[in-house]
Amino acid sequence: MADSAGQVLIRGLDVDKAIKGFALEANIFRSFVTGSKTSAREMRWYSKDGATLDSVTTTGITGSQIMGVGSRALPEVQEQEWTRNTSYVKKFMIESPTFSIEDMKDADVDVLGTNLRDLTRGLARKIDLRIYSVITEATAAAPTVPNPSNVNFAAATADGWNVTATADPIQDILLGKQKIRVAGYDPEGSILLMNPIEHRYLLQFLINVKGSSIPNWSSEKVGTGVVMNILGCRVVVSENATTNYVIQIVPNRAATWKTFMGLTTAVINNPGIGKKVRIWEEGECILTDPKAVNVITDVTN
Repeated sequence: MADSAGQVLIRGLDVDKAIKGFALEANIFRSFVTGSKTSAREMRWYSKDGATLDSVTTTGITGSQIMGVGSRALPEVQEQEWTRNTSYVKKFMIESPTFSIEDMKDADVDVLGTNLRDLTRGLARKIDLRIYSVITEATAAAPTVPNPSNVNFAAATADGWNVTATADPIQDILLGKQKIRVAGYDPEGSILLMNPIEHRYLLQFLINVKGSSIPNWSSEKVGTGVVMNILGCRVVVSENATTNYVIQIVPNRAATWKTFMGLTTAVINNPGIGKKVRIWEEGECILTDPKAVNVITDVTN
C-alpha cells in the first residue's frame, strides 16, 4: 500500500558503516623486543654460558684466585664458553573468502576494508602471542601458559595478590628486580606485563591495603585508577597476557624478533567475480638473554 507523510517506509535512512560491538586489543609485545632481519629460514646463534669470569671453587680453595696473585705466580686461566643454538622461521598467514563485486559495491558495511584491517590485526596478534610464548618459555602444547626454566622465576608471596591478608606485590616485584640485577642486567625501566585481573589486585593492594601508609598517593589512584609506573618499572596491562602470571622484562634486551619476510598484504582480484585479501609474515622470536626476564607465578591462585 502507499505511504503518507510520517510513515516508516518513506523516511530517510542514515546507515553507519562503521562496525560496532568489538574492541580490538592492542598488539604490544613486539615493541618490547629487539627487531632485526634474517636472510635465511634457519638461524644459528650463540648464547654465552657464563656471566662474570672467576676462578673455580675447589676443595680447600674457596677464595678468588684472580685477586691477590703472588709475585711470579702463574695467573688463573679462565675462558668463556658458548652454546650453539638453531632456530627456524615460522610462517604466519591468513586470508579472507572471496567477496563479490556486488557486495563490495552496495553493502551497508565496508566489506573489504573491515576484513583487511581485522585480518591484519589477527595475524599481528598471533605474532604477539608467539613473542609472549618465547619470552616465558611456554611449551608448544600450551603456548599461552608460561613455563619458566632458563628465565628467572619465583612464586608470588604467600597465597598471591588476590589474598588481601598475605599479598605483597611490592616484595614480588623487588625480588624480580633483584634476580635480573644479579644476572648483570639493569632492571630500572623494565616492563611489568600483566593481565587486567592482576592489575585489579595490584590496585586493590596499593589502595586498600597500603593506602593508609601513602594517603595522598592512594587518594589520587582512587580518582584516576591509573598506575603507569611502580618501583621504577613501567606497568603494561594487556588481555593478551595470561592471567596468574606477571612478566618482568628488560625491554629490547631479552629477546629479538627476526624478520625473514615482513608483513605483506595482497588483494587478489578475480575480474567480474570479486576480490579477497591475503596477509602473511615470516619470522621468529629468539630468547637471547633469558636472565633479563623474570616470571612471577601463582599470582592469583
